[in-house]
Formats: sequence, C-alpha cells, structure tokens
Amino acid sequence: MAERLSENLIEGTPWKVIAGFSIPVIGGNLFQLFYTLADTIIVGKTLGADSLAAVGATATIVYFVLCFVQGLTGGFGILLGQAVGAGKKKRMKECVAASMWLSAVFTILITLVSCLSIHVILRCLNTPKDIYSETYTYLFIIFLGTGTTVFYNMISNILRALGDSRTPLYFLIFSSLLNIVLDIILIVPCHMGVAGAAAATVISQLLAAVFCIIYTFKKYEVIRLKGRQWKPEWVVLVRHIKLGLPMGFQMSVMCIGQLAMQAAVNRLGTSAIAGYTAASKVDQLPVLVDNAVGITIANYVAQNYGAGKFNRIRQGVKDCFLMLTALNFFMGALLLLGQSHVVQLFINQPTEEIILYAKQYLWMIVPFYLFLGMLMVYRTALQSVGNAWAPFGACIIELFARLSCALGLSLVLGYKAICFSTPFAWICALILLMPVYFYQSRKMPDR
Repeated sequence: MAERLSENLIEGTPWKVIAGFSIPVIGGNLFQLFYTLADTIIVGKTLGADSLAAVGATATIVYFVLCFVQGLTGGFGILLGQAVGAGKKKRMKECVAASMWLSAVFTILITLVSCLSIHVILRCLNTPKDIYSETYTYLFIIFLGTGTTVFYNMISNILRALGDSRTPLYFLIFSSLLNIVLDIILIVPCHMGVAGAAAATVISQLLAAVFCIIYTFKKYEVIRLKGRQWKPEWVVLVRHIKLGLPMGFQMSVMCIGQLAMQAAVNRLGTSAIAGYTAASKVDQLPVLVDNAVGITIANYVAQNYGAGKFNRIRQGVKDCFLMLTALNFFMGALLLLGQSHVVQLFINQPTEEIILYAKQYLWMIVPFYLFLGMLMVYRTALQSVGNAWAPFGACIIELFARLSCALGLSLVLGYKAICFSTPFAWICALILLMPVYFYQSRKMPDR
C-alpha cells in the first residue's frame, strides 16, 4: 500500500490492540454524550421544563435517523476494513468511492422523507399540545441537517476502517465545544429557543464533517480518487448496499421499539417525559461506551477476516466481551450511586414526581447492562464476517419484544414495564445471536 495505516489491527496482542483502538472511539462517544447533555442542560436551565420536554420528545426520533445512518455507513466501513486487511489497494479505492456516492444518495432520500413526515410522526407519538410547536421546530431543523450527520459518520467509518480511531475524536471534540458555545449564543442573547439548540447542533457537525474530510483527503492517499476511480462498478455498489442497508435497517428497527416507548411515556404527561428524558440522557453513557467498543470489534474483526486470521478473531471477541463487562459494571454502579442528582442536572427545582420517574427508569435498566455488552460484541462480530441475516433477525426479535412489553405489558404494569422493555429486548435478541455466533466461529478454519 502507498501509506502506513495509523493502526494495524491484524498484529499484536488482541486485548491490547482492542483497548488501544477503543479508547479514542470511547472518548469520541463520550464527547458526543457531553455535548448532547450540554444541549439538554442549557435548554432545561434557560428555557424550562416544557422546552426540555419538547427536545426530549424528539430524542428518540433523531436517534432513529442517526441509527440508520450509523448502521449504513458502518456497513460500508466493514467492506473497506476487509479490503485493508487483505491489502488490496484497488478494492479499497472502490469502497471509498461507493461509500461517497451512496452516502450522497441516501442523504437526499433521508432528508426528504424525514422533513415531510414530521407531523405524522409527532401525532403517532402522542406529542402533548403544549410542546407540539417547539418539538416540530426542533425536529425540522435537525432533519434539514441530515447531510452533516451522514458525511461525518461516513468519513469517520472510513478512517476507522483504515485503522485511525483518533482523528474522528479530535474533530468531535471540536464539534462538541463549538456546539456548546453556539447553544449559549443562540439560546440566550439571540433568544432563538429550541430552534437555536437545533441550529447549533447542525452547524457544529457541519464544520466538523467538512474539516474532517479535508484532513483525511490530505493525509490518506486512498481517499484521493481520480478519473475513473470515481465510478465504482455496479457490483461494488450492490455489495455495499447489501451489507449497509440491512445494518441501517437493523439499527433503525431497534429505534422503532424506542419510539413506541416514547409514545407510551408521552401518554403519561410532561412530568413523565421530563423524568424519562433526564434518566435516558445519563443512560446514554454506557450505551455510547458499548457502541464504541462495538465499532472497535467491527473494525478488528473485519481486518482480521480479510487477512484470514480466524483464531485471532475468536480471541479478540472473547477479550472484548470481558473488558466490556467490567466497564458496564463500573458505569452501572456509578449511575445508581448518583441517581438522586440526575434530574437536578437538567431542571431547576424539579418536582418529586419527575425525580421518581427518573429513578424508576434507572433501576429497571442498569442491572441488565451485561446483556447490552453481549449484544454489542457478538452482533458486530457477526456483521464483520459478512453475516447480515442473523443480526437483522435478532433485531426483528428485539423489536417485537420491546413493542409487546412497552405497548402491551405497560397497560397492566404501567411505567415500569415501559422501562423494562429495553433489557427484555436485549435478552430476547441474544437467544438467536449467541448460538449463531458460536456455530459460525467453529466453522472458521483453525488458523
């Protein structure tokens, strides 16, 4: 190859390689959480509980689109990672070109569908009338900026497939700090309300995406395409769609269940929404950490699969699961010890009812983080060896489990059943994923 990759995932002690690659990715996700929390805190502290509820009522919808984008571009990155592991430069350039073209096409489609569907979505989610207008405004601006999300995730996944997990972190730090500054400016002196919070998010991510693309273009020769290199063959595009689209649908299918949870919570009123929003925001800490480790194992497995190092894949997956279990235990203990202070982070003088809703959510979720870690590790490992059907099938199971609990069992047990629907879905999905992973692992040659 024309250049040395930032980090070679096919050599070295597996757990050390995985830990070293994970740290910048975890750091990036924590900064993402940091500026999301800052966004929520600034809205809650300056605009009040109703505006916080308006932003909170959109959180799952925004996450739905983000999940599809992350899954889609993550699938593209897996194919690039396999090409990197195999050392095939021509195929690497084909993967980069396909990622760029397909990202542009899906940006247009997602933006149009999202912006035209907002009223339908909000009505389906039983959005309270007192926050409907603010919720619509926030969503519309965020959806207009969908392209910034797509291209930032695309270039980040390209970099990680090349072994560079640090550069996306640097630009995410920049984006996070800029978002906080713009939040304060647009909400306080400019009096833009929740529209200011949305605009700050879009602008900061746009600049991060642009600067990251420029930097990557200058540093990595593989992304500098010329002439016919910009025209990947149809078979290459189809291969990317076959892996990226199921992963995008898989990630978004999980969010459909969360949308059902949000709709169920919305029926309980503004206090429930505010408490649920506050607790779910801090619950993002372990979720983002687990997602980061999932990104790591995806790139690790993809490169080693391309290189034909199957024993290394098995050992790396095992090491990754053990490390993630220890991390989840630590984060869960931290959240439960600090649960009394969760709501005060977001709202001045919260009511006892809001605090109770937040505490109930954490007690129903935290004890099951072990299963979240298992889900992330084994699902991404399967995806990275080209198995798209089992992870997608597990997501369908997860969806029905979440829906049955959030919409069915909640009619009997109320708010607690809504919260429990998440760990229940994790457990049900693992019933399929675990046997498939170990079966496919045994089928790999012993080398």
